Amino acid sequence: MARAGSDTCDRSPAAAIRRAVVILFAGLVCWMSLAGEPASAQGPPPPQVQEFVRLLDDPAVRSWLEQAKSGQGALGPTSLMTDSAEMASRLTGVRRHLTEVAAAIPRFPAELQRASGLLLQELHDRGFAAILVVIAAFVVLGYGSERLFWRATAGVRSWIGHHPMATVADRLRMIGMRLGFGLTLVAIFGLGSLGAFLLFEWPPLLRQVVLAYLLAVVIVRLALILGRVILVPGGAAELEGPDRYRVVPMPADHARFWHRRLALFVGVYAFGRATIDVLQTLGFDADMLAAASYGLGLGLLAIGLEMIWRRPHPLDGNRRSRSSLNILLTAYGVLLWLLWVAGFDRLFWLAVVAMLLPKAMALGQAAVAHLLRPVADEEAPRRGVLEVTVERGLRAVLIVAATLFLAGAWNIDLIEMTARDTVLTRVVRGILSSVVVLLLGDFLWQVAKAAVDTRLANTEVTAEPGTPEAVRQARLRTLLPIFRNILFVVIVVLAGLTALSALGVEIGPLIAGAGVVGVAVGFGSQTLVKDVISGIFYLLDDAFRVGEYIQSGSYKGTVESFSLRSVKLRHHRGPVYTVPFGELGAVQNMSRDWVIDKFQINVTYDTDLEKARKLIKKVGQELAGDPEFTRHVIEPLKMQGVEQFGDYGIQIRCKLTTRPGEQFVIRHKALARIKQVFDENGIHFASPTVLVAGGEEAAPAAARQAVEQLNPRKPSGI
Repeated sequence: MARAGSDTCDRSPAAAIRRAVVILFAGLVCWMSLAGEPASAQGPPPPQVQEFVRLLDDPAVRSWLEQAKSGQGALGPTSLMTDSAEMASRLTGVRRHLTEVAAAIPRFPAELQRASGLLLQELHDRGFAAILVVIAAFVVLGYGSERLFWRATAGVRSWIGHHPMATVADRLRMIGMRLGFGLTLVAIFGLGSLGAFLLFEWPPLLRQVVLAYLLAVVIVRLALILGRVILVPGGAAELEGPDRYRVVPMPADHARFWHRRLALFVGVYAFGRATIDVLQTLGFDADMLAAASYGLGLGLLAIGLEMIWRRPHPLDGNRRSRSSLNILLTAYGVLLWLLWVAGFDRLFWLAVVAMLLPKAMALGQAAVAHLLRPVADEEAPRRGVLEVTVERGLRAVLIVAATLFLAGAWNIDLIEMTARDTVLTRVVRGILSSVVVLLLGDFLWQVAKAAVDTRLANTEVTAEPGTPEAVRQARLRTLLPIFRNILFVVIVVLAGLTALSALGVEIGPLIAGAGVVGVAVGFGSQTLVKDVISGIFYLLDDAFRVGEYIQSGSYKGTVESFSLRSVKLRHHRGPVYTVPFGELGAVQNMSRDWVIDKFQINVTYDTDLEKARKLIKKVGQELAGDPEFTRHVIEPLKMQGVEQFGDYGIQIRCKLTTRPGEQFVIRHKALARIKQVFDENGIHFASPTVLVAGGEEAAPAAARQAVEQLNPRKPSGI
């Protein structure tokens, strides 16, 4: 049993790997010992050693040994112990580092005195007067050239401030000019300051100090310029109408708050970083530099916490929820500072990006919508193709920039990673590729959806009924929603399959399986397939469009919308029918081209029919000339003749040709007008009359007269 257990252990992968490593180490030792002997003492190696060396030179064997060693390290029983020991060692190192930093703080005054002595010695050697001349030239060349440019461009600034904004392009142009003007000011200041370094010879230490703080000043100036262009805080120094130049929509007091706080944050960071660089130049050791950096971090943390607790809020916000959010943000800020102090740089930058990236995307979306809003107040805002393209493109750029920033912060060489072929690199490459594919798919879908929605919105302004433009608009309202749905399905399927392929999933079997499933579904749901195919042919035949009134069997109503398998019909009394295309059959479209409306009128037998015809024709001409109905009347109202002789009157037929759907209103108007003109001209409408009489002598005279009218006597002699 023991022997069997020993054989089992010897056959395990871990034992095989250990044996291979031992053999490899022994072979290397033997090879080194042989190589270290004199040439005269070396003999030919045994055949086994030659075979072993040949195997070690095989690239496949080397690759297998490296993978086996890494797998043993990952799967071995001591991996958890190694991780725990590494964590404990890391915490011990952090504690030791913080202790050394705390011990270095009392040495700051002596180091500052030493550094100031170095600077004073350099100034004394060069001469204070010469140094003052150099510094004065530095200030004059920098700020003087900037002030000259400011005065020379007073007219341009006034033109920018009072330029009318009639279009969105005007707004973007003016904002771009303000940004370019501010960047030009900073560039002129920087070039003038650098000219002082080129014209004069500076002491080495003083030159490095001045360059460090000059860079800090330029960074702060850039932050102020960007803040004025993006936030436009207002005030006496700003141009007129600050709201029309503001990039991020917010109230003026909010803009002033964030402009001042962000400028203060950038200024403290820039000058603090310059101070740390100067201390390093003056010979401060690493512990004191770390203490200065932590102090700078505390200052930035204090500014951030002040911004969190004193930031302006909407007036209708909940105070309790704001307090809870402030507490969470405070804890998050303290956590960031602790991660930075502890040296967990990767976690620190990951937390920073996770906090700033969503807010940056939200601000970018709001800024794009605000910049591309219509200039006219009466024009309704609409998400156009340009807005969606810029917004989604900006979001993709932010995500890619955040990814590249994290790769640089984590010391990950993406180009080198693509050249390696390990499990981890394949997974990372697949994830990055799939994210890029999904971003591209989202970008294409949003742009296409915006284009379709914009085209649909343009078709809401209906053209003259019956015109080619009205027909085209109805066709677009019918087909564009279906095209949008099909496009969504295509983009989702292609993006999903491409992302899976990037992750290493074989999509060939998925496509084949989808085909088999599609065939099975087709056999199992023939009715669904019939509905879809019938709908396709209805649309190809242009049988009906959105907004038309159709009738098919017992279903009738106005077409409201389509899906892939059914159509929604709104009955004129209100109910909505959802009818599958397969059940429609023959469709009667009542909204195409023109419609003929016929109705009957009963008049008495003593009516002058020619006079009635002329009166009806006159009514038709009046309706055709009425501005309310003239565009809807194709052929005016006229009398076609006598339809039949009724029991109590003559039935005449009238005919009217109008645009589809307008015949009802025109008919109502025509009947009312006919009633009026008939009354004015003594023409009476026939009505049923019932006579009750016992005899001719007893019948009233009026009754006898009515009987004679209904039953005229025959002429004598017949």
